[in-house]
Amino acid sequence: MLLIGTSYSAEDIGSQLWKYGAKSITVSHRTGPMGYDWPDNWAEVPLLQGVEGNRATFADGSSKDVDAIILCTGYRHHFPFLPDDLRLKTANRLAIADLYKGVVWVKNSKLFYLGMQDQWFTFNMFDAQAWWVRDAILSKIAIPGEAERAADVVLRVAGEDAGKDSHDAIHYQGDYVKELIAETDYPSFDVDGACEAFFEWKDHKAKDIMSFRNHSYRSVMTGTMAAPHHTPWKDALDDSLEAYLQS
Repeated sequence: MLLIGTSYSAEDIGSQLWKYGAKSITVSHRTGPMGYDWPDNWAEVPLLQGVEGNRATFADGSSKDVDAIILCTGYRHHFPFLPDDLRLKTANRLAIADLYKGVVWVKNSKLFYLGMQDQWFTFNMFDAQAWWVRDAILSKIAIPGEAERAADVVLRVAGEDAGKDSHDAIHYQGDYVKELIAETDYPSFDVDGACEAFFEWKDHKAKDIMSFRNHSYRSVMTGTMAAPHHTPWKDALDDSLEAYLQS
């Protein structure tokens, strides 16, 4: 099995294939390996260069016979239905190009983009953005002129670029979510606690990529610790709702 890409998609899909008995998994990357301590039948190689029959050849000169190729290349910002002066063109990152406060189009303050960032907080961030945009539309929040909007983007990009690792990235987006919440009536929650849960999750992944799913985490909304799953992830082969609800 050959997976193209080193996004979370490649990690998740590959792990599921491994769990359900794939004989071997090879991940081909464009920029660099994920670097986890993978099982013995899992390999990471440079970019795929060509396929002849079942033989795949990679940029380092190595080759391998594969039965299937799956593209796991993540997402791409693509808005072909918009004119050039309104179309977002940005890399996948936390500080999006040309968006004031991460949501307002710098060149036209009546256009908003939500959820364009690489994501740690996902739905909480989407909701906080929606609250902010709602208030901007209702004139509860004043949107500054274009020069100030552009300057805000520069500062946000510099803030992300100053980070050195995933922990910095998590803090960066956590601070962004707190910023949006502070300017609206979006219900507050323990953003710092969520960051700590992300750190713990990342550390578990680094320690053992094939067992990190066995850990439980505390809800930052209710304070409740999630119950451990009844079966270790690698052995839980029944994905039915009935199996999930087992006590």
